[in-house]
Amino acid sequence: MTAPSHARHQPRALLASLLATVLALAGCATAPAADPPPPAVDTPVAFKQGEGAWVPTASVEVLERGTWWELFGDPALNALAQQVEVSNQNLAAAVAAYAQARALVAQQRASLFPSVNAGASADRGGGRGGTPTRGSYDLSIGFSWEPDVWGRLGQAVAAARASEQASAADLAAARLSIQGELAANYIALRGIDQERALLRQIVQGLERTLQITGNRYEAGIVARTDVLQAQTQLANARAELLTLDRQRAQLEHAVAVLVGRAPGNFAIEDRSAGGSAAVPALVPDVPMQLPSTLLLRRPDIVGAERRVVLANAQRGVARSAWFPSLRLSGSSGLGAASFADVFSAGNLVWALGLSLAQTVFDGGAREAQLDSARAGLEQAAARYRQTVLSAFQGVEDQLVAARLLREQQALREQAASAAALAEQQVMNRYQAGQVGFNEVITAQSTAQNARRSLVQLQADRQLAAVALIQALGGGWRAP
Repeated sequence: MTAPSHARHQPRALLASLLATVLALAGCATAPAADPPPPAVDTPVAFKQGEGAWVPTASVEVLERGTWWELFGDPALNALAQQVEVSNQNLAAAVAAYAQARALVAQQRASLFPSVNAGASADRGGGRGGTPTRGSYDLSIGFSWEPDVWGRLGQAVAAARASEQASAADLAAARLSIQGELAANYIALRGIDQERALLRQIVQGLERTLQITGNRYEAGIVARTDVLQAQTQLANARAELLTLDRQRAQLEHAVAVLVGRAPGNFAIEDRSAGGSAAVPALVPDVPMQLPSTLLLRRPDIVGAERRVVLANAQRGVARSAWFPSLRLSGSSGLGAASFADVFSAGNLVWALGLSLAQTVFDGGAREAQLDSARAGLEQAAARYRQTVLSAFQGVEDQLVAARLLREQQALREQAASAAALAEQQVMNRYQAGQVGFNEVITAQSTAQNARRSLVQLQADRQLAAVALIQALGGGWRAP
């Protein structure tokens, strides 16, 4: 039997009226809150401690940030930095957190589309003696959709996307932090290698001094006190060498963990063997043109700015709670007492629905939620400003350190050269019987301290360069 024409057109008419209602409501909807501009921060035109002319922002974009550790010219450091990318467990956790944030974006985006479900059922009942008396077979398909007329779902998607971008910045920050920690530990270890090589030379010199003093004591020229003082100097130097061995082992263990290796199965070549470090301490030069806009590349600043966007989107979600919720639903199905009759056109049933709900009274919960979202936005903005200011402080500190350590090295070199010459002259005068052994001890201690200070200063310059690279968001390198 054919259904009347008005019955066949009734679902379409109802669907059209529902869509017209949705469009009318959409016309009353408020636009989603746009991403706010970054909060204003007191930023300088250029770094106070910088040198040279200002570089426009456009040229900053072409600066390279990649493998910044290659600036130190150490193949072993380059190899270790590559291992961090694939083996460090903290970095692996940050990668997983970013993947989770991306999945949440997809989950929120799915809420913008209708959900469709299908179902089937079959029942068979019986009477006395198990004789079948009735049956029921049903097939159905339905959908449910919440149109985003107030922008709530769109704001939730925007919040998830901002959270994903912040997570990406966190991943970059974690990578930079781990790479910087690796470079700092490795450079400190190489500095200890150089200091150990120097201290071995000092031990050899003190052993010769002890031999000379012993010979003079055997000849009756000096008192036994000189021999005891020489023995004391030598024992202290050997003890300091053991202290450096312990510090080197600890740094080696730290590097092993950073590259995802067990300390017991990891070793770094000892370059102090043979009396001198094989690779000189190379300090990257700070470029003369260093604009403050380089800070915009710092991942922690990017993450803080994205969290401002996230807080703004959450405020939009809280504001949309004041509008009614709208949901469309529909279903269509087939049902019959026997399976053979299920697909008969006369058994088709359908339903369309529109629901609209509005909270009338909630005891101030929505107002409190909106106030909380506004406060969250203010908090994110304040943290962004603090992150930027702290970043400027870090760069200024390291620029001062780089400049003053460079000037200090020239003075340390002069001091080491003069102290070595004075040590030799005092030792010659002691052998000639012109001075006492106390003057020898003083001259030797002064020369040793001057040489060790010079070696430590070279490592400090490299460490300051690593800190400056991190403060600038990953290095500098003009194309």
